[in-house]
Amino acid sequence: MNVTMLNEQPSLLKSAALLPPRLSLGATMIHHGLAKLKKEGMEEQAGMFEQLGIKPGKTWLLATGITELVAGVSSILGIATRFTAVSVIVTQAMAIAKVHRKNGFDITKGGYEFNVALIAIALGTLMRGPGRLSLHSALEQRVKRRELRHFRLLPRQRRGSVLLDAIG
Repeated sequence: MNVTMLNEQPSLLKSAALLPPRLSLGATMIHHGLAKLKKEGMEEQAGMFEQLGIKPGKTWLLATGITELVAGVSSILGIATRFTAVSVIVTQAMAIAKVHRKNGFDITKGGYEFNVALIAIALGTLMRGPGRLSLHSALEQRVKRRELRHFRLLPRQRRGSVLLDAIG
């Protein structure tokens, strides 16, 4: 029986391997972001933020909710994934520091196990980028085709693809 390792597979399969973590991270962040932005419960959650020393609670709740929602959408679409990864790492590190650390690692006891998993997925996205199955890749191919068509070979002439590379 011939077993082929993932790193010996075509690059499309390697990019497909990046899709499940990206999609699960995106769905999770959308869920948590929307939960923070719902009118019912917003006062309660803002009060919880203030009890944790994060003041003004409502402002930080809105900022966190919007950040998580945007991070989720961009993770699913595969655009600006480096900014997404950093925002996930920051929000989850704050959740660990302010809420979960005192409970230990075990998620069944209110610990930070799940937050660490989200940070790990975000770190993978930060290091590897979104892969070929992403909006980023589609835009990048279009920009590079346009640059080649106009013979833009110098780095200063390739601003579009450099910007796309920077944001992931």
